[in-house]
Amino acid sequence: MKVLSVVGNRPQFVKSAPLSVALRDAGIDEVLLHTGQHYDRELSGVFFEELDLAEPVYRLGIGDLPRDEMLARMEPRIEDAIRAERPDWVLVFGDTNSTLAGARAAASAGAPLAHVESGMRSGDWSMPEEHNRVETDRLSELLFCSDERAARTLADERMPGRAKIVGDVMADACFRLAPIARERSRVLEVLGLEPGAYVAATIHREANVRPDRLLRILVALAQADEPVVLPAHPRTAHAIEANGIRVEGQVRVTAPLGYLDFAALASQARAIATDSGGLQKEAYWYGVPCVTLRPSTEWIDTVELGANVLADDDPARIVAGIARAAMPADRPALYGDGHAAERIAGDLAD
Repeated sequence: MKVLSVVGNRPQFVKSAPLSVALRDAGIDEVLLHTGQHYDRELSGVFFEELDLAEPVYRLGIGDLPRDEMLARMEPRIEDAIRAERPDWVLVFGDTNSTLAGARAAASAGAPLAHVESGMRSGDWSMPEEHNRVETDRLSELLFCSDERAARTLADERMPGRAKIVGDVMADACFRLAPIARERSRVLEVLGLEPGAYVAATIHREANVRPDRLLRILVALAQADEPVVLPAHPRTAHAIEANGIRVEGQVRVTAPLGYLDFAALASQARAIATDSGGLQKEAYWYGVPCVTLRPSTEWIDTVELGANVLADDDPARIVAGIARAAMPADRPALYGDGHAAERIAGDLAD
């Protein structure tokens, strides 16, 4: 059996790592295709080194382009790879442009499609990711869900594919790698930080790097009473420089970090402020309260439990959210038990 996996950004590298191991253990041949959606070494190449991923057979080198242009360039090249490899399954992850391009290419090539992280919804149709999720789910024959809520969503939407609740492959990576990261990484020592005495922040979504929103978020982060470490996505760093935005207070902008360094940083923070969907989940698994710099989230359970606060780009809400951030006393397990990759490999083999 052969699977062609389409990846393109940081969360997808993390998700694909434990699954690549599980596929290999199940005797399934994996062909990895890297779209190049994230082209910076620290957001891409470093994952293959640190997570011991197999080198991609296909590297498209597309880069960070406007959505429609990115899709138009990715789809035919992914379709060419599918037709050349003739896999039993095309595997896509999450909700990025690479995800949707892979799904459309599989449909065009007539290849069976499996979607990891199906059924997640934020209800915010202003986000390209919401459109990507729904269309990918509609094209998929196998729908791998993180939890029962996602499976119910697919049933309510009458998605034609077969839904399977398997847990979250990011949990697999997080549970295995976070302790290793804290043991090996020297990032706190290098940055002069004490565990539990700083805020880890990420800003990367297209909406949040518009000058008006980015300025409001940075103004809010500057009001924190402790250091705020912001490893800057290339898009964010460019927006700060191009618009002459002054980064003030105790906000420290750094270059992007490798996975292990960032896991060590995030898992030992007092709080996390982010617009990343994946980091919201990781924060919960780390036991670190989260402030989400978006008006909505697909990870609704974290908000309902009080572990995550939606602050959007409102400075007052961001400042208050960071100051009051605390994990609930009762923190039930969410999104799996660390064995999702094994279940997915088994279902694909069956």
